[in-house]
Amino acid sequence: MRTAALVMLVGTTVGFGVQSNFSVYNAYNAAIGGSVPSPFSTIASMGPSARSGQPGLSLTGPMSDGSPIARVLLEEVDTSPVKQARIMRGDTLAGVLIKAGVELADAHSAITALSEHLNVRRLKEGQEIELTFGHDDPASDEQTLQAIRLQSEVESAVRVARQNDGSFVSAIEAIRLDTHATRAAGEIHESLYAAMRKAGVPHNVIAEFIRIYSWDVDFQREVQPGDSFEIYFDRYENGKGRMVKTGPLLYAGLNLSGKAHNLYLYTTRDDGNADYYDENGQSVRKALLKTPIDGARLTSGFGRRTHPILGYTKMHKGLDFGAARGTPIHAAGDGTVEVAGPKGSYGNYVRIRHNGTYATAYAHMNGFGKGIRAGARVRQGDVIGYVGTTGRSTGPHLHYEVLKEARQVDPRGIKMPSGRQLAGNELASFRTSLEQVKSQIAALPVMRQLVANAE
Repeated sequence: MRTAALVMLVGTTVGFGVQSNFSVYNAYNAAIGGSVPSPFSTIASMGPSARSGQPGLSLTGPMSDGSPIARVLLEEVDTSPVKQARIMRGDTLAGVLIKAGVELADAHSAITALSEHLNVRRLKEGQEIELTFGHDDPASDEQTLQAIRLQSEVESAVRVARQNDGSFVSAIEAIRLDTHATRAAGEIHESLYAAMRKAGVPHNVIAEFIRIYSWDVDFQREVQPGDSFEIYFDRYENGKGRMVKTGPLLYAGLNLSGKAHNLYLYTTRDDGNADYYDENGQSVRKALLKTPIDGARLTSGFGRRTHPILGYTKMHKGLDFGAARGTPIHAAGDGTVEVAGPKGSYGNYVRIRHNGTYATAYAHMNGFGKGIRAGARVRQGDVIGYVGTTGRSTGPHLHYEVLKEARQVDPRGIKMPSGRQLAGNELASFRTSLEQVKSQIAALPVMRQLVANAE
């Protein structure tokens, strides 16, 4: 830690340290009649709290009378016990700590303690680290690392603290968040996505909204200007009033051409499964999603067409969705990955077997989702890959196929079986829950502009 000040006098910098050059000090002292004592005498006169940087910094002796040197010393001495560090591209945690002034042995010991609760090799770029320094010996000016605080999750941080024997121990610190029930709505003019972003809805909430309607709504054909949406969910704020997390959608409303499509999150009591139901207690879940990609546009349908590369009429055995490179592609249903890898003109290709009748295929991908390989189990909505233009392709898009008994069929012509229909006591419980949610929504004002910083 820096225990000396850099003092600017008559255009010359003087370092007050063991090897200081006193020529400027001596000249200044002579010019004013020798009334300013040596800097060392003033530093030596500081109490332990002043040297440690703790509250109560005081100067004794003639230099505390407001002379130029006293003022600069008070302003420039770096006695702050807390430093903020940040992980940048290519950094290691050890390198960041040492650069911040931590001794090598202390850095190693602190990282070992931190590793009990955190994978230090997977810290993200931009991760902030708070370092606290202090004195092991009150009579010494040397400061050593005393504690580290690293917020690893929205609701928790890891703390590392030095013990009396010099070792370090770590613990998890819970972070309290404030919960706010939130109701937001908006009218659609260009697209559903644009309308929700204009209202400040976070990306993850938009993705969830699109996902739960993907079984029944064709976002390219059915959503029109003048339609509207409404949502109800919990947002979580930190102590500074910043939204850092959102809960699941408790209610989602989509008005299409004057017809309301309202969905409610409900957890069935008999099996503990959470799903979205309409007001009649019918689950929206289907065997296959209608659209396995968010915010894409249909660029080519199922049927005969002139191939854009080959130049002749050819049967197009799937649907093409144009989207930006890297857009996530979701599994259309639960199943087992049969193929994952390059496949001729398909480029990067995944095929998922859903049951004895149906399979789905995804082509031209830029890359594969985490863990996507032959034999892997996937759940509906899992990210299996990303939009690209590999294979025989003229631009970034997803080629999507549905195979029925190994033959490609038009995905838009398939009638998928519906999910669970609540009945009996379960339906009665759902209706009670439904009325409670409706009352909660009615009591909230509609927010037309959220602060969308919980991405």
